[in-house]
Amino acid sequence: MKKIVLIGASGFVGSAILNEVLSRDIKVTAVVRNPEKIKISNPNLTIIKADVSSASEVTEFSKRSDAVISAYNPGWHNPDMYNETLRVYPEILKGVKNADVKRLLIVGGAGTLFVAPGKRVVDTGAIPEEIIGGVKSLGEFYLNTLTNEKSIDWVFFSPAGNISPGKRTGNYRLGKDDLIIDEKGESNISVQDYAKAMIDELENPQHHQERFTIGY
Repeated sequence: MKKIVLIGASGFVGSAILNEVLSRDIKVTAVVRNPEKIKISNPNLTIIKADVSSASEVTEFSKRSDAVISAYNPGWHNPDMYNETLRVYPEILKGVKNADVKRLLIVGGAGTLFVAPGKRVVDTGAIPEEIIGGVKSLGEFYLNTLTNEKSIDWVFFSPAGNISPGKRTGNYRLGKDDLIIDEKGESNISVQDYAKAMIDELENPQHHQERFTIGY
């Protein structure tokens, strides 16, 4: 049985990923700030509270796992989310590498996807001001740190422009660096389909040291 660690398992995307993991034959250690937020009980689930801003703590809970999935987010209402993301994510990366885990799957953002040659989502003005800090910082971590990382098999999985609660349809498209839009010019994905695609990638790796994306 595959054994994984899921960071941020009680968040919007993290909880959907947790549900998807537990629907398959996978053991998961859910790492959260507030364990009481997870109401699920399952024999394949272990819940722990840990400080993911400490590389040594990340190393400790990641040891002997087949992969780590990170849905870390400092919180969209955190006034310092820009700096928090750029401070914490390198610690997560370092901790996972030091644990000798072979694979790291990261819940990415759509901000650095291209909407036209040389033009990314973050350049369009479409992102609300209250979350732009978190979007920019996650994008900078991807562009400046992850793309130069050669010592672990990582993926950065960017959602569509809009990710929301919905149905697990299994009917979506995957891409690489361009925002996926439908015939109406919209970019959407349900969080359930995003989670399905993430765990499909975990179980049957198709991407290595690169970003990929999803949309209808």
